[in-house]
Amino acid sequence: MSNTAINTAQNVTIEYEYAGLGKRIAAFLIDVVVIIIYFVFLSLTVYKAVDFIDARGVLGIGQLVTIPVLTYSLWTQIIFNGRTVGKFATGIKVIKEDGSPVHWSDYLILWIFRLIDILATFGSLGVISIILTDKKQRLGDRAAQTIVINARKSARVSHLILVDSEPDYIPTFQSVHMFNDEDINNIKDIYRLAEESRDYRTLNALRQKVESLLNLKSDLRDGPFIRTIMKDYSFLTQGR
Repeated sequence: MSNTAINTAQNVTIEYEYAGLGKRIAAFLIDVVVIIIYFVFLSLTVYKAVDFIDARGVLGIGQLVTIPVLTYSLWTQIIFNGRTVGKFATGIKVIKEDGSPVHWSDYLILWIFRLIDILATFGSLGVISIILTDKKQRLGDRAAQTIVINARKSARVSHLILVDSEPDYIPTFQSVHMFNDEDINNIKDIYRLAEESRDYRTLNALRQKVESLLNLKSDLRDGPFIRTIMKDYSFLTQGR
């Protein structure tokens, strides 16, 4: 499986695997099942209720309830940060090629190109494009400059503002003063990316790196440890 290295604005490099064709097809099929369940639910509830009240209204309701289906991939990825239900289930996610945040307009481009990549060609064009391109991109991905990654399988963190703390906060790790603002910002960026992606391997790698740099060991779990490091730094450097 090929990888991609994403560099953040703070020179943080995180390496991800491109999502393979199998996972992307699996995610698509799961989304199809979700849509089928949606229609079954409507047929057993809304359609029956409308038909009971006014049979002529069923057609209008039918047109209305298809809007969420037609725009399914658009609104789910906007709401769930690059994921549909199928992508959640298969652990894949849409991100920008350069690691910058994905804008709603990017998701709109992806949705528009689905008409060509998937619907008009029964998925054949999208499949061929994913197979033949180095970054496993369909036409929509290339137009929006996005890629689909295995969000749960980051390979490594190569490098290592601030978090508010209460006035009466008591710091746990005094040695955090060895860091500077850029270090903490980098740690915060990696922590945020790992949490959003549920990437616990990267989170653990970050924790080990911080412990190594500060020459300390802690019994805290990875997430609480990193949050404590950031809060300690913020508290100890206030007014510096």
